[in-house]
Amino acid sequence: MKANLPKVQQLNELAKERGQSLAQMALAWVLRKPVVTSALIGASSVDQLKDNLSALEKLEFSDEELDKIETILR
Repeated sequence: MKANLPKVQQLNELAKERGQSLAQMALAWVLRKPVVTSALIGASSVDQLKDNLSALEKLEFSDEELDKIETILR
């Protein structure tokens, strides 16, 4: 949906600031919640799988990053 494109672009910029791809940041964001025990990923190649798994290298978010994500998603 075109209306969501600016939000995706803002999230992508934040991911870049974190040194991650948007997919990596999204996985880290989901996995940071203690109630989440697993996340399903749709990797169609070994390279995609490796890229997704590298999200585990940076699961922490600062309060500022979390606030920024919440603001973007509103």
